[in-house]
Amino acid sequence: MQIRTASLNDVEVLNIYDKHVEKAEIINLINNNRIFIIEINNKIIGWLRYNLFWDNTPFMNMLYILEDYRNHKYGTLLVNHFEKEMKELGYNYLLTSTPSDETSINFYQKLGYKINGELFYKNDPKELILSKSI
Repeated sequence: MQIRTASLNDVEVLNIYDKHVEKAEIINLINNNRIFIIEINNKIIGWLRYNLFWDNTPFMNMLYILEDYRNHKYGTLLVNHFEKEMKELGYNYLLTSTPSDETSINFYQKLGYKINGELFYKNDPKELILSKSI
């Protein structure tokens, strides 16, 4: 198992699975070192991508583990790697969000993230905003 920063060689695989952003944005995030890949035997099994909220606070936009690899702590390993990298870059506060109707809220709370508020968007379930000091 290895965690690494994504490269342009990963664009096609990420573009297949990550339906939340366009290919051009995946390329932009890779060029800005804002996607971390977790792989086993050189096969991508998941990723974490982030951006900066208010241009100064890391916001974890996507944590995704392929279905066959879920519930094996790979998500935890990726988040721990993200937190370590952000700390090394001088950040001490992180944000993320999750829909209120998903079980991922339990995952983030186990990792020390606290609910800070909620966002209502269209007719979607409310989005819970979470934070953590590192």
